[in-house]
Amino acid sequence: MSSLYSEQLLDHFRHPRHAGLLPPPAITITAENPACGDLLKLSALVEDGIIRDAGFQVRGCTASIAAGSALAAWLHGQPVAALAAADIPAMIEQALGGLPEASRHVAVLCTDAVRALARSV
Repeated sequence: MSSLYSEQLLDHFRHPRHAGLLPPPAITITAENPACGDLLKLSALVEDGIIRDAGFQVRGCTASIAAGSALAAWLHGQPVAALAAADIPAMIEQALGGLPEASRHVAVLCTDAVRALARSV
């Protein structure tokens, strides 16, 4: 049986990494795709300019949940100063083993979340 999604994407969907939001003093932001209604809440604990922990909640499609998982996993150890220049769509595509054309909006949602997080720190 072939799938619309890669094995990497399905693994992140079935076994999400870092699911759930972190308590304060973590920063939590919300990004939304008004076209499809997907909502990503992303939280990060920042110490000395480095993201030490991250968590997420998603209301959305299979690809959005998988992308939230991949994003939270990637954020661990990232310097906050590097977030603005990071190629989030490419990172999400690579981490999920590619995205079907109809699901590429999740990379934009993740990019919006990272940019909002970078502005909030």
